[in-house]
Amino acid sequence: MIRVLIAEDQPTVRAGLSMILAAEADLTVVGAAGDGAEAIALARELRPDVTVMDIRMPGVDGIEATRVLSAEALTEVLVLTTFDTDRLVFGALRAGAAGYLLKDADPQQLVDAVRVVAAGDGMVAPGVTRRLIAAFAARPAAPAAPPELAELTPRERQVLVQLGRGASNAELAAALGIAEPTAKTHVHRVLAKLSLRNRAQAAVLARELGLADGPAPG
Repeated sequence: MIRVLIAEDQPTVRAGLSMILAAEADLTVVGAAGDGAEAIALARELRPDVTVMDIRMPGVDGIEATRVLSAEALTEVLVLTTFDTDRLVFGALRAGAAGYLLKDADPQQLVDAVRVVAAGDGMVAPGVTRRLIAAFAARPAAPAAPPELAELTPRERQVLVQLGRGASNAELAAALGIAEPTAKTHVHRVLAKLSLRNRAQAAVLARELGLADGPAPG
């Protein structure tokens, strides 16, 4: 059973999300918060598997709440956002969100996204991921590469490039000519070596360093 916490400041939206998720046999809504501070308190108390997090909330917003929840490893965070208007989503990914979902997604997409994040697969909707990261990760100058980058094997660098392009495990496996379980293993090793919480943060790092712009390293 996947335990879900909902953080959304609009009561009608919060109730709608709860109804959609509670209708699934493998999901249970363990709590609902109206702002980030309440979400943090409930996550500490309830330890949900996934927190569905709105970004724009009064007081402690979704980004700060995500940063706290991720730092304390309390829950995986699935961010709700509107791509065309909510430019704060990039900050949420950097803060440790495991995935995100557009607010106009249909109920089944919401359910599927919660399951994906709970399973540890992270980034939701690879096609939209590529647009999102490309739009918000661009910087006038690339930051200095972390020293841990040198610890990656050539194959792991290829994996990091594919993550920066928003590839799912299946797409990553196809691009590199390896089995999907092998791809997943490589992803876990990349995250561990770079001290990243999830593939979303790896994707952002790859984009910031410009690794996803050219051909994958051989």
